[in-house]
Amino acid sequence: MVAVGLGGPGVELEFTPGGVVERARAAVHGRGGEAIRQLAMITALYLGYRAGRMVTADDTGRAMDNAHDLLGFEDRLGLPEETTIQAIFVHHDLFAVLANFYYATAHFTAAVAVLLWLWVFRPEHYRWTRNLMVALTGTALVVHMLVPLAPPRMLPDQGFVDLAVVHGQSVYGAADSGGLSNQFAAMPSLHVGWALLLAFAVVAANRSRWRWLALAHPALTTLVVVGTANHYWLDISVAGVLLALSAVLHPLVVPASWGVMGAASRKDLSNSRQ
Repeated sequence: MVAVGLGGPGVELEFTPGGVVERARAAVHGRGGEAIRQLAMITALYLGYRAGRMVTADDTGRAMDNAHDLLGFEDRLGLPEETTIQAIFVHHDLFAVLANFYYATAHFTAAVAVLLWLWVFRPEHYRWTRNLMVALTGTALVVHMLVPLAPPRMLPDQGFVDLAVVHGQSVYGAADSGGLSNQFAAMPSLHVGWALLLAFAVVAANRSRWRWLALAHPALTTLVVVGTANHYWLDISVAGVLLALSAVLHPLVVPASWGVMGAASRKDLSNSRQ
């Protein structure tokens, strides 16, 4: 067995091949029922969210009007034009292809990876992260229903380009295709909202000096959603505000007992860290 150690002030890291698997096995021992309940709950919430988004899926006229109004409001606020950022991707095909790929894959992949890691190794952090994600997504759904908003990529008259269509990487069909996707749910940007939450969770659940690299995910996501013309600056700002409100109100809405680990889970987690 090979062990690699890094020593120094404030640094203690040891990696043993197979050690991660052993820790994971110990951490999830006896938690099969909990895993099934969590999976069922997340699936139900996701299906409910998708169903709710479809309420305004065909409200094309209002969504387009809201998009033009929002651009006018951003202009009055003095915000930079999103097309300035998109120009970087329009003129560099490699950047555009990579950005489209990141937009299509990183959103759910990062969420699943972080939530799974938290559930296995940091259940106390998993619970508040899950609760905040539900709160953020629920409030975002309300905004989607009240304020249908066409994304920038649907406004070629304003100088935007749908780079995913240009490069054959679109995850959406035509806006009027009748599919199971509401493309008029640009406000707020859950891509950025989730990325912020996941980054904060990783930073809070870690003590490694490398944990701050997690902040690159929301920064890169912001660049990508604007560069690919999927969101406006205000979509991103509103997502941040809703996440902050969810964090403030969370202790008032969720019973304290929901964030307390069971004795068995605490024991398993303790054993997995030894």
